[in-house]
Amino acid sequence: MAQSYQESLDYLYSLQLFGIKLGLENTRELLSRIGNPQRNLRIIHIAGTNGKGSTAAALAGIFHAAKIPAGLYTSPHLHSFTERVRIDTRPISEIDVVSLIEELRPHAEELRTTFFEFTTALALLFFQRSGVEWVILETGLGGRLDATNVVIPELCVITPISLDHTAYLGENLQAIAAEKAGIFKAGITVVSGYQEEAVAEVLTRQADQIGCPLLCFGKDYDCNNSREPFSVSGEGFLLEDIQPILVGEHQQQNLALAAAAAHRLFEEKNLPLSDAIIRSGLEKVRWPGRLEWLPDQILLDGAHNPAGAKTLAGYLSRQQLKGLHLVVGCKADKQAELLLAQLLPFVQCLYVTLPPVDEAVSLEKLVQLGQKSGILADSYVEPLDALTAAQENRLPGETILVVGSLFLVAAVRELLLPDPRILALID
Repeated sequence: MAQSYQESLDYLYSLQLFGIKLGLENTRELLSRIGNPQRNLRIIHIAGTNGKGSTAAALAGIFHAAKIPAGLYTSPHLHSFTERVRIDTRPISEIDVVSLIEELRPHAEELRTTFFEFTTALALLFFQRSGVEWVILETGLGGRLDATNVVIPELCVITPISLDHTAYLGENLQAIAAEKAGIFKAGITVVSGYQEEAVAEVLTRQADQIGCPLLCFGKDYDCNNSREPFSVSGEGFLLEDIQPILVGEHQQQNLALAAAAAHRLFEEKNLPLSDAIIRSGLEKVRWPGRLEWLPDQILLDGAHNPAGAKTLAGYLSRQQLKGLHLVVGCKADKQAELLLAQLLPFVQCLYVTLPPVDEAVSLEKLVQLGQKSGILADSYVEPLDALTAAQENRLPGETILVVGSLFLVAAVRELLLPDPRILALID
């Protein structure tokens, strides 16, 4: 008897019990058993710490504007597993998810694949069978040993790299950058976003060692993002007065990275990605849950590490947002103290809660961090209770900020915006 969508997902999520296994052998074997679908796809491979999803979505928006249906593989999702696998920005159907899980399951059980290995194979098989030529493929964790690194890409893209997942990738920026640079392939162009100097040195050295062209933010392309609208320029292209839906200087940098990557595809692969098409893609793309303003002065942001919090703090400062009511919850592996340190100067009240994850930073620890900064803090087991308290306590015009975990953002978003159409990537 055919399984239901929920039964299929229950099996898929059960694979998370195998944890995170960095390595390519399982994925290679699984793909080999299903005909190596990745070999029939032209892939843009994206790695980095922050901004991968926004950059990938922007590239998908550009392909959509060019009327080139492209596959898009991102993680995690906000509300539905189907968001992870899209064609021409539209999510995979639940029927296709069920069918592909049933097909792959016997192989996965023999190989004891992880959740991410399985979903990567599922996505690549779906893209190949759907007849798309191009795929925008986001890494999950790291790069060198990430399951997606079995592909031979047409272009590599590196978003800003910072400290995160140190237990798996290394304890300093240089080590993490080396892992991310593991997606580089000889002769394949790499386009990099803004990087700290220590990271840039690692990326340059890796590119030189294996022989691949490297285009860098601030050198080979740049953006004027000190104001809105902003501009993007590079050798052979100039886009002025771009007016995106996405807000924040960091999103402008992500859009500039997508524009530079698209222009490189225009030059190298002769894709019909004119300046007008690139502009259209940048201006119409959405990426829900990241610096997303909802009605009634509620701001959601998926910042979950110190670098993301620093970026968010910069946005709050430029927008002169103070006296915030902060609803926060973090996964246990996150650097909660460093994350909160960036945000607490903008906060008057702290509402600590548990994101819907297996292990979270304790409520007591987060409350103590707030109280040490002289901020009124209280704890709530359920996100709904934390949100309700913030709504009841604030004065008219005051802002509620929800941050710390994309899982928490999703939970709050579902409380406030149950309409799934809000998740459309294209305006």
